[in-house]
Amino acid sequence: MRDVRGAEFDDFVRTRSDALLRTAYLLTGDRHAAEDLVQEVLEQVFVRWRRIRSTPEAYARRALVNRAANRWRRRARRPEQALGEFDPPAADHAGDVALREAVVAALRDVPYRQRAAVVLRYLQDLSVAETAAALDCSEGTVKSHTFRALARLRDALADSGVAVPVSDEPRRTR
Repeated sequence: MRDVRGAEFDDFVRTRSDALLRTAYLLTGDRHAAEDLVQEVLEQVFVRWRRIRSTPEAYARRALVNRAANRWRRRARRPEQALGEFDPPAADHAGDVALREAVVAALRDVPYRQRAAVVLRYLQDLSVAETAAALDCSEGTVKSHTFRALARLRDALADSGVAVPVSDEPRRTR
């Protein structure tokens, strides 16, 4: 018979692992590295489940950011290696695929902390305060990182020649 911890953890993994994998992929830029990263974090979450069961997603998100940063630091010390290519699923929407590839490629060129701020703010839809907690920095630092990263992304996407859809919605202020 499975204990309560195992059942609660299984439910967490079943409901949140896809979101964690998306976040990890955007942080690492590599599908296989993202899968490995999520696996490591889920092992860490399971071990600490009793202490973090009230906020496992926040803990897992922060652990993803920290472990991805550690991998990035280790990789920065080693000679440069080519990243694996991501094969997007077959789609009839070639423009969407091209845009996604251009965004992921542009994200790879953004410094890690800025990339993490953008991924957490806009792709995980966290508030400035939640992003600051995940990155262990001030809200002003999150805003600064986000501003700089978005400027770099705009420039990179403009240089790539991919048509970027423009939204008429007002800027987010939360």
